[in-house]
Amino acid sequence: MDFTFTEEQQAAAEAAAAVFGGVAPDGVPSPALTAGAVADDFDRALWAKLADADLLSLLLDSAYGGAGLDAIALCLVLRESAKVLARVPLLESTAAAVTVQEYGGEETRSELLARAGRGEVVLTVAANGRTGHEPAERAVTARRDGDTWVLDGLQTAVAWAHGADVVVVPAHTDDGRTVLALVPREHEGTVLGEQISTTGERLGELRLESARVPARQVVDAEGAWDRLRELLATGTCALALGLGERVLGMTSAYTGEREQFGFPVATFQAVAVQAADRYIDLRAMEATLWQAAWRISTRAAGSGASGPGADGAGTGGALPVAGDVAVAKIWASEGVRRVVQTAQHLHGGFGADTDYPLHRYHAWAKHLELSLGPAAAQEEALGDLLAAHPLG
Repeated sequence: MDFTFTEEQQAAAEAAAAVFGGVAPDGVPSPALTAGAVADDFDRALWAKLADADLLSLLLDSAYGGAGLDAIALCLVLRESAKVLARVPLLESTAAAVTVQEYGGEETRSELLARAGRGEVVLTVAANGRTGHEPAERAVTARRDGDTWVLDGLQTAVAWAHGADVVVVPAHTDDGRTVLALVPREHEGTVLGEQISTTGERLGELRLESARVPARQVVDAEGAWDRLRELLATGTCALALGLGERVLGMTSAYTGEREQFGFPVATFQAVAVQAADRYIDLRAMEATLWQAAWRISTRAAGSGASGPGADGAGTGGALPVAGDVAVAKIWASEGVRRVVQTAQHLHGGFGADTDYPLHRYHAWAKHLELSLGPAAAQEEALGDLLAAHPLG
């Protein structure tokens, strides 16, 4: 198997490292010391820099000013963003835009995509349903009424909702289909409440009460929600990987300098073994992430890619893409939790010092873990796929 990234993917990662290199993870008040939100909005200055570096249009076609890259390139950029806890809706806006590009109507694509790639329009996704433990599309109903769709329901924990211009809302119809409605943040029939993440960031509780959305702003193509959901999940795994790598690096530096009994604590066997276990976690997170991102990319390309288990449809595997995404989520959810817990343990009391950024990484890791869902739920989903698609 060849895990080498293309020149274009490597260039995207290098550009991201350059942009995020100047970002301080403690640029906002500590969530541990703040009763409400740490900030009213996301980092607009950083958002502008990402737009100038063409990192907001990576997955868009050249017709919309994009580079036409794939999910792997996006995950490389997201990994760099998580190392500095970048406060931008990069994942949500990019995933929503590429889904509109692939499944939306021409009028909607013309209105949104080029502007989204330039950072002028910010998109986000309502992906958590009413409780975070149910399919998001079941939380909202959609019915067609002439040239409009009428939406009713509730979506909680909508990331960056208070700063986004458009919220992509999955909703189910009477005949069991899922549509994606592009709802402006301020729209008749919608009420946006405030919720606070473990990171201290503002989330939105979006209530829809007979909200009418023009049909041209509703994506009703089959597979659109599956595509968007898989991109969001895989991107979240990339964020977990980048955060975990940064935290393990911080732990290595600290234990290499901290002395006990006249020796660096990193030389103690118990410390070295724990760090080695977390390194193995990160390598497993990385391998399963790239497998999931590759499956998504080759399916989108439909290029009949060769590789382990590739098939002629370009999907490459005995299981559906959802199987590889579930495996990546299992490792990311469990792995990022273990990495930050071990880091806190090996830092001792210093890890809880609010003047040191480790506690911020712990809070973001908890948010990512909750976003991915418990590993047991992913294992159950994977078991269902294996039962439906025997590998024999």
